[in-house]
Amino acid sequence: MTKKKTRKIDKNYMDMVLIHNPERKWSEHEDGIVEIELEHKGLHHKVAQKLFHKPKISHIALDAHGSVLWKAIDGKRTVFEVVNLMKETFPEEEDRMLDRVITFLHTLQVNQFVLTAAHRHPKF
Repeated sequence: MTKKKTRKIDKNYMDMVLIHNPERKWSEHEDGIVEIELEHKGLHHKVAQKLFHKPKISHIALDAHGSVLWKAIDGKRTVFEVVNLMKETFPEEEDRMLDRVITFLHTLQVNQFVLTAAHRHPKF
């Protein structure tokens, strides 16, 4: 019998509030899909742009899940609240949603698409 792997999430992480990085421009298509602009800066990007005709700006279109999550990041909702919103929006995936959201948020943070705004502590 295989044991299901569970991810341990730091309680403080679940209290974290994220904001969009103001340096990343984004837009929403008519169908609700979010597209984020990523400007390629730095010497090796300039070389690639000149020699290989690489674009100066890439447009990254998120999928439906990513778009809902992106729009849920409003500088007010905690990660916990975002996870619950995603579970409500995609109830058929509720059992996998925590892992999916945490993984996606980590990717957004590593790539500096989102920044930490604050930690909100529950009121007792």
